[in-house]
Amino acid sequence: MTYTKRIFPIFILFILLLAACSNDEELEQVKSNTEDVSVSADTEEVADNTKEEEEENKLSESDEEEPKLDIEPLPSTYEELASRPVGEHHDFTFNLNDEDIQRMLDTFSDLPELSEEPSNEELDYYFQELLKKVQQGYKGPEEAIKQLRFQSIGNPEQENSRYQFKENLNVEILLDASGSMAAEVNGDVKMDAAKESILQFVESLPETANVGIRVYGHKGSGSEADKQKSCSSSDIIYPISAYEESSFQSALNEVTPSGWTPIELAITEAQKDLSEFNGANNTNIVYLVSDGVSTCEDQPVEAAKQLYDSNIEPIVNVIGFDVDNEGQNQLREIADVTEGIYTYAADGNELSEELAKVSDLAETWEKWKEQGQQSLEYKNVNNKIDIFVYITDEKSKTTKEKSIIYLITSQMAQNGKMSNEARDYLQQKNNEYHDWIREEIDQFNEELKALNEKSYSEALRTLEEKYQTNAQ
Repeated sequence: MTYTKRIFPIFILFILLLAACSNDEELEQVKSNTEDVSVSADTEEVADNTKEEEEENKLSESDEEEPKLDIEPLPSTYEELASRPVGEHHDFTFNLNDEDIQRMLDTFSDLPELSEEPSNEELDYYFQELLKKVQQGYKGPEEAIKQLRFQSIGNPEQENSRYQFKENLNVEILLDASGSMAAEVNGDVKMDAAKESILQFVESLPETANVGIRVYGHKGSGSEADKQKSCSSSDIIYPISAYEESSFQSALNEVTPSGWTPIELAITEAQKDLSEFNGANNTNIVYLVSDGVSTCEDQPVEAAKQLYDSNIEPIVNVIGFDVDNEGQNQLREIADVTEGIYTYAADGNELSEELAKVSDLAETWEKWKEQGQQSLEYKNVNNKIDIFVYITDEKSKTTKEKSIIYLITSQMAQNGKMSNEARDYLQQKNNEYHDWIREEIDQFNEELKALNEKSYSEALRTLEEKYQTNAQ
């Protein structure tokens, strides 16, 4: 009994200690479980963040794979339309036979590839790139102003002194004699056609008018070894003076196309040729004739501007003779910086027609001199700028451009390059765009007709004010 009493308190103490240890273990387990839950939550959060980052990276990679297309707005004014560069394939034509269709597919194989179900954005971009390739050389109001000024040289209402008749009339032609002028156009060698056109022109000049011919690129060859020699070649084969048939023909016959195309050199030398003919007493006209871009790494545009700003006060016009789109764009720049006219001549006949305008002007100058430099009775604006020809030419360009886009998209669909739905979208866009161009041309036609009833100075002022407003 006494032994039991002694053992019992010890047993109770043992139980209490055991319970305490058990509670500590449970607390440790709870603590451990809590930490595990926290770690698990953190792990899940990291996993979620990683997943989000992966998705963002995928989106970013997707964006890189499909960059936003660079779609430019179509022209909204006729001035914007006329300022667009001539397309690489502006003169492209093909017939609906297997050989020509394959030629078309090869020529336009670098157009953007369309997906099976292209978006409107893809199709708009496709239309833009196709249009760039077949873009025609439209002539806007600014070109009409230039034509009006040139065809009205000598008009007593002319305010710009360079367009007024002076005591002497001097015309210098800068003739391209590079190797490419040996090629044929419409069955004739280009150089032969140019010589014939120039002979017809000088023979029609009044006896008191002076003419000069300077050639360039006529030495050496088209080889790299001869480039420096050719790019340094430009000679005046007939100094500026009255026309004398035998010596002129003899000089022209000696010209053989052979080398590169140093246009800057020709323009710079022309300024020297005309240096003794001050603009105060001379009406000076320079015609640059070229069948291509300058190939001598020179600066023809800057040289033309320097010539234009000199005291010679020349009128500078440019003729692109069977020239490609790159050449047209550079020759247009030369005409633009000299406020001159750029004309494309497809063959010798068109070159003759352009030079004939100078002959007509020279005859008017001669009459002006015969009447003791008194004012002449001038024709209406309609006779100074042929409205019908001008407008018809512009309409023919939009018809050609619209037709070629229609044919190309039709054949692309038939040959599996696009769906019929894509073709229909592009052709609808093509119709709407070219309908707008025709409306602009019709409006411009009405404006030109109305100007026919005004005096020269009022008509020119109206055109200039409208152009300047639209160009801002």
